Amino acid sequence: MILRLAAASLMARALTVGMTVLAIGLSVALFLGVEKVRTGAKASFADTISGTDLIVGARSGSVQLLLYSVFRIGNATNNVTWESYQDLSSRPEIDWIVPISLGDSHRQFRVMGTTSGFFEHYKYRQGRRLAFDEGVTMDDLFDTVIGHDVAQSLNYSVGDPIVVAHGLASFTEHKDQPFRVSGILEKTGTPVDRTVIVSMEAIEAVHVDWQRGAKIPGQTTPVDQIRQMDLTPKAITAALIGVESPLQTFALQRAINEYPEEPLLAILPGVALQELWGIVGIAETALLAVSVLVVVTALIGMMATIFSSLNERRREMAIFRAMGASPVAILGLLILEAILTAAAGAILGLGLLYVGLFIAQPLIDSAFGLFLPIDPPALREILVLLTVIAAGAIVSMIPALRAYRLSLADGMTVRS
Repeated sequence: MILRLAAASLMARALTVGMTVLAIGLSVALFLGVEKVRTGAKASFADTISGTDLIVGARSGSVQLLLYSVFRIGNATNNVTWESYQDLSSRPEIDWIVPISLGDSHRQFRVMGTTSGFFEHYKYRQGRRLAFDEGVTMDDLFDTVIGHDVAQSLNYSVGDPIVVAHGLASFTEHKDQPFRVSGILEKTGTPVDRTVIVSMEAIEAVHVDWQRGAKIPGQTTPVDQIRQMDLTPKAITAALIGVESPLQTFALQRAINEYPEEPLLAILPGVALQELWGIVGIAETALLAVSVLVVVTALIGMMATIFSSLNERRREMAIFRAMGASPVAILGLLILEAILTAAAGAILGLGLLYVGLFIAQPLIDSAFGLFLPIDPPALREILVLLTVIAAGAIVSMIPALRAYRLSLADGMTVRS
């Protein structure tokens, strides 16, 4: 009986109640959306590199090594000698090892020297491999494979020439050794999208006429002569390692960290990613706090709406009392109306979330590489909806208690 009365009362005030439901729905959709983006960003962040057991570089800090080797942010404190790299690659625990050489750039995009093994072993987003949008991997010494963002930003296509600059913010270019785009990678949502990839030998080739970071004045070696040279790298920046058995990972890490020939550091990518996420997680907490405040504001707005309607409903309450309704019934009626309103808003918010995900998911994935899965509501999301409904009931108790105290005589009095 009281449920029918509450529903009828809400229908009688459809416009006001509808606006309240919409406000709650939008705030709930915002909160759940922020939570979805937060968890999706964290998952994408963790999936930047997948299937790599160790990253090795010169001894520094784990976050610093992760930043320059995976995210192309910052620079290495030192390089790893080629002899040490070969020594490590011969260890029986290692299944595969891929060298990385950084230092040069192309129009603010990092240039990375590596081997064909990078395209085979680098994985992201829970095991996905790199794929070509067009073209193929490097076949010639001066071939290059570019990431999706490089191609989009600079409007490159297969066959276009590329001139690499020395260093990150240098105006000195290796104009005498131009590269040719041989392939363009599909969008990954990782730093690979913003990377120009060349061979390790190509990195040596463009620095043939350089010594101690500067070009030797008046010296220009012909390209044909460079092709005949021994272009074995002298050093690398870092290396990605996959081990034969996960059980050997920690023993190999300890052995590399204690390597006697030169100071090296081996890190577990997952552990370093968690450490890095802990540093940048402050923004995540702030965004979540803002969305919580939006939900709270909507609930306070609902309470204000109930308060403002009490004067208009004084005679309605008095009639209910005159017909035998107890003050407790009046209290329960108003609380039930608030619960129904909050529930409708929560369900509307959930619906808006999934409509938004359905529309925005491919756009966000394409633009930012941030994959937001469209899954059934998780336990966390259901708890959020139940919390909103419970909070709606709680905030409604203040105006409901005021109505509870209204006397029958006060309700029947006509105020001029």
